[in-house]
Amino acid sequence: MSVLLFGVSHRSAPVEVLERISVSEYDRPKLVHKLLAHRSISEAMLVSTCNRIEIYAVVDAFHPALEAVGEVLGEHSGMGVNELTKHAYVRYSEAAVEHLFTVAAGLDSMVVGEQQILGQIRNAYLSADAEKAAGRTLHELAQQALRVGKRVHTETGIDRAGASVVSVALHRAKTLIAGDPDAARLRSAVVIGAGAMGGLATAHLAREGVGHMVVVNRTLANAEHLAGNVAANHGISVRGAGLDDLASVMADTDIVVVATGSVGAVVGVGEVHQALAARTATTPLVICDLGLPRNVDPAAARLPGVHIVDIAGLRDDEATRAAENDALAARSIVAAELTDYLTLQRQAEVTPTVAALRQRAAEVVEAEILRLETRLPGLDDPQRDEVAKTVRRVVDKLLHAPTVRVKQLAATPNGDHYAEALRELFELKPGATGPVSAPETGLDDRRRSQH
Repeated sequence: MSVLLFGVSHRSAPVEVLERISVSEYDRPKLVHKLLAHRSISEAMLVSTCNRIEIYAVVDAFHPALEAVGEVLGEHSGMGVNELTKHAYVRYSEAAVEHLFTVAAGLDSMVVGEQQILGQIRNAYLSADAEKAAGRTLHELAQQALRVGKRVHTETGIDRAGASVVSVALHRAKTLIAGDPDAARLRSAVVIGAGAMGGLATAHLAREGVGHMVVVNRTLANAEHLAGNVAANHGISVRGAGLDDLASVMADTDIVVVATGSVGAVVGVGEVHQALAARTATTPLVICDLGLPRNVDPAAARLPGVHIVDIAGLRDDEATRAAENDALAARSIVAAELTDYLTLQRQAEVTPTVAALRQRAAEVVEAEILRLETRLPGLDDPQRDEVAKTVRRVVDKLLHAPTVRVKQLAATPNGDHYAEALRELFELKPGATGPVSAPETGLDDRRRSQH
């Protein structure tokens, strides 16, 4: 059995696709049960956030399970399988585990290092567990992912990474506007994007003392919601606007921060040209593009009076380098935890084979001792016991080296081949392993008692 991941996120799909494919808390159990109805899927967990839908399934065959996941998600979203897969990514086995660890560490989030994803993974597991959709494999995978995320946030400064990028971008923008960032006073700002990065940008701008702000989003209600929060928390003038008003709001601002998380350009040359034509300010129009990939057409930088500050241009800044070092440290932790997890999983997989081999040996020993008693009925009890102990010692010594070695080899790539060879050579049929161990990371006591 292996883990299959089928996902769609802000890195692979535009916002409109994410909205169509989103799964509510109410719908999540129904989708999980539809997945389990397919014979190729034995466990399923669905992680659902505003910019990510990921299904983790324990499967016994890749292609049938992939088709099943595509059908279930396609039916839910109203999208054809071909249309859906254009925006999806698929990971299998070790790659699926690595992806979940990376997500839990905050390295795949729109705002690098955000901790909210840990709670979302925990909720996904609890939901699957409540629906009896999480067995041993997903239980251990989810618990390890939560441990990885907590370790990354404890041992690195990854929490500061997203904030550092916004701060550095604004510092660079004020330098372009006034020459001296400490003397620059931003009169107004436009923030394009009402998600996590947009919220981070509005908070930084408010602390910079911006007098007026406009939040622009494809969905006007989302823009107005963020604008209302900023106004309530910081006491400044903020309003929401739709993308149709983009050119007009850019015409009357000092700085534009683009942080949508969309795939592809949101601000094109046309909108920037219109903004310049209507612009009365004498200062340059500075656009901070915080998107990965870029959200602003690079050609806009060639227009007179326009400066674009993007992620690539910030890499020489000390704070940005520190953020990148934190991310690098986080990735090192993910890699080390992945190695440990896979080693333990491979060793656990060979344990039933080793147990079956020792059971087979014990049965042979008992059969031969019984035969010996039939052939030599005159043996007294001490003699019979000594013969039995001797035979068992011989068998134990013969089995010790191969069983220890097969466990060691199981931790290596393709190590399962050695266990398979043992099963074939000795005609073994390993039984099921023991019950699931209790979770160790942040689940409530009621859940703990169920395992």
